[in-house]
Amino acid sequence: MFGGLTGEVFLSCRLVELESESSRLGADGGAGGPMPGEHETTAAERRDAYNISRLRSSSLEIREKGTEILREQLDAAQKELKSKDEECVRLSHVRNQLELELEDLTASLFEEAHKMVREANVKQATAEKQLNEAQGKIDVLQAEVSALKTLVLTSTPSSPNPQLHPQLLSPGSARGSRGHVRNKSASSALQLQPEPMCVPSQQEERELDSVLFAEFLSWKESASLEDASAFLSRVQREDISPCLSFTCSELSKSVQRAVENNSLTIEPVAMTTVSVVKAIDGRGPNGCRAPIETKCALSGMSRPCRHRIKLGDKENYYYISPSSRARITAVCNFFTYIRYIQQGLVRQEVQLMFWEVMRLRREMSLAKLGYYMTDN
Repeated sequence: MFGGLTGEVFLSCRLVELESESSRLGADGGAGGPMPGEHETTAAERRDAYNISRLRSSSLEIREKGTEILREQLDAAQKELKSKDEECVRLSHVRNQLELELEDLTASLFEEAHKMVREANVKQATAEKQLNEAQGKIDVLQAEVSALKTLVLTSTPSSPNPQLHPQLLSPGSARGSRGHVRNKSASSALQLQPEPMCVPSQQEERELDSVLFAEFLSWKESASLEDASAFLSRVQREDISPCLSFTCSELSKSVQRAVENNSLTIEPVAMTTVSVVKAIDGRGPNGCRAPIETKCALSGMSRPCRHRIKLGDKENYYYISPSSRARITAVCNFFTYIRYIQQGLVRQEVQLMFWEVMRLRREMSLAKLGYYMTDN
């Protein structure tokens, strides 16, 4: 396209030069008049004039064509510029829209970030408060555990600490206390001492059984209350099940499960709550109302029931005789001591632990045979 324009410009320049030359020649002929050879010169001038006219007509056509081409190119350039302007306007609109969206997104992100920071600060303050409260509770519990260990280490079923077992105090010293309170089987089992079975002049001897001692050592390594160990299986089979085997088999099984789960409650019964019948002694001046023998829920025998038991969270109470209570508390004493061992509260040699366990097994055997100590 640019080459065509250059050619047209060159032709236009050439035509201008020819016109200027012809005008110069015409001016010279007019001034001097006809010269020799005037006819030849006139013919030559005519030929030149003809050529010049042809060149002029060609240059006009070229100019028109060049102008038309330039006009088309100008129109195309204007259309292209117009489309470019429209594209720029569209892109500008898109840019403005993106800037607005970016500003909205930035504002929402900052708002969300501030909200998250506020929530994190609130949670941190709450967590710190709970941590301080928990640390305070832990300090209190540690102090209580330390005090409990101090008491427990000086209390065993063979030599109980009166502070842990106030029910073991003598009747004279127990009158000043408020009486029995509700206790679980793991801490309220009454320590029963069997009647002496040997002559005072004799001295009790003991010999360690290697099989029983090995079973106890094997259990102590894991110290679990599951019946899978040989030690607990033997005690369960030889002592616990016979000791808690009563006439009422279903209630006996429930009592055994409650003792093993540490969910049995033994409570003393006030004399006014025991079932009474009219037993008026006519010879007395005022008469008297006395408790009669009631039926034990476990043995089914008519005995004075001064205690009652409750299994777990059930509402029912079962009245039991002193003999049944002695058998239950003998088993409770055994579970209490092995729980102390499991929790690491007993700081003794292994042989002393073993002999204490054997003594508790003997207490269960004696209670099963009917030997027990009364409160009096």
